[in-house]
Amino acid sequence: MSADYWSLTFDANGNILNQDAAALVSEIVASATSNLFVLSHGWGNTQQDATNLYDTMFPLVRADPGCPADARFLGIFWPSIWFPDPPPADQAAVAAAVAAGAPGAADAAVTGAAIAASVAPSMPTDAAKALKQMGALIDTGLAQVAAGTGTAAAHTEALGKFHALLGTVFRDPGVAMEDGGESPLLTSVDPKTAYQQLAQTMGSAPSAGDVEGLGDIFGKVWNGAKDALRIGSYFQMKARAGDVGQKGLGPFLEQLLAASPNIRVHLVGHSFGARLVSFALAGTSSADASPIASLTLVQGAFSHWAFTQRADNPFAEAGALSTFADRVHGPLVATWTLADWAVGNWYPKASFLSQQDAQGEEASGRWDGMGKDGFRGVTPSGDLTLPLALPPTLAAGTFYRADANTVICDTSQSSFAGAHSDILHPEVAALIVAAATAAR
Repeated sequence: MSADYWSLTFDANGNILNQDAAALVSEIVASATSNLFVLSHGWGNTQQDATNLYDTMFPLVRADPGCPADARFLGIFWPSIWFPDPPPADQAAVAAAVAAGAPGAADAAVTGAAIAASVAPSMPTDAAKALKQMGALIDTGLAQVAAGTGTAAAHTEALGKFHALLGTVFRDPGVAMEDGGESPLLTSVDPKTAYQQLAQTMGSAPSAGDVEGLGDIFGKVWNGAKDALRIGSYFQMKARAGDVGQKGLGPFLEQLLAASPNIRVHLVGHSFGARLVSFALAGTSSADASPIASLTLVQGAFSHWAFTQRADNPFAEAGALSTFADRVHGPLVATWTLADWAVGNWYPKASFLSQQDAQGEEASGRWDGMGKDGFRGVTPSGDLTLPLALPPTLAAGTFYRADANTVICDTSQSSFAGAHSDILHPEVAALIVAAATAAR
């Protein structure tokens, strides 16, 4: 632990792990800082990945000319799921397919067993056996399709087992309505049809021809099952991030303010971590009890409607955080880029069954993510472009959409996610500092 950096670790339910919260608060208070930058990693990060993120981003923030001299840093650790990358030999082809709108190509390139093994460590121990069974069912089904063996009845029976396990391992976590588009897939009463449609939507299997044989049908079904496994894990992580923020980080920040009344906390979250820090707002009891001075969401992997008021939402729904923006005593900022394939391409496709249930005009934008185009349905609002030409004048209580297309743009970083994690840039750090220093 350095003199200006601490870490805080939560379990899946938002409980602080192996740390004395009061002792951590005392250390932060003893540092005499009035500016604490709190950063949360997102999906698929091991502890080492998260540490690498913090070891790079915090110095970038510190090096920015506008960074407060007394800045200190807190890195959040929480159990997020890692999903396997395609084998190296397949990554170029997968990247081309994903860029063309077929994100399911990433799942088609890995085995069910590999997926199950990667997801299991971040899930409860009783889910490991079920995940292993699910991986085996996928691989057996696809092997039978390739060999031309297996009857329709046998495939259907195995599919029923898989779908039942999916609903058991990834129970509907009860997320906010705007973030619940994946739910109909988990509860579908017709998994064969749902998985076929999912495979075609995601591009993990070819579109249907005029005539399809048994292998064509169940090839789609089992590739769709792989897609469903990613969606289930994603849905669970989205809910978990909210729980950790609301039940864990929010109350901790309130405790910190009680001990250090002049402290200003600057929340920064990447991917699912953006949802985590946003839901920390809901974990503070009132605006007066909140030390949060700024909120910066970097390629947020949750609904861009989260902060909207009912009257400003074309779908006539208030976002889950619509009544909590006052917990931030400065600006609220969200980056977006078209090079983020994970949030811009895969994210809305994961809610395909919800889109089928909606009217055509309602479906457009209904399930899009924050990192695709920033806050939607919010007032007051403004737009920024990275790199910032000059330190901008940002107003407290205003939502800013930061166009990061020329900065967060390296799609070679991931054949599935594109530039989703291409965030370690001085220009991003400058945005974080601009938000933090807007209303000193």
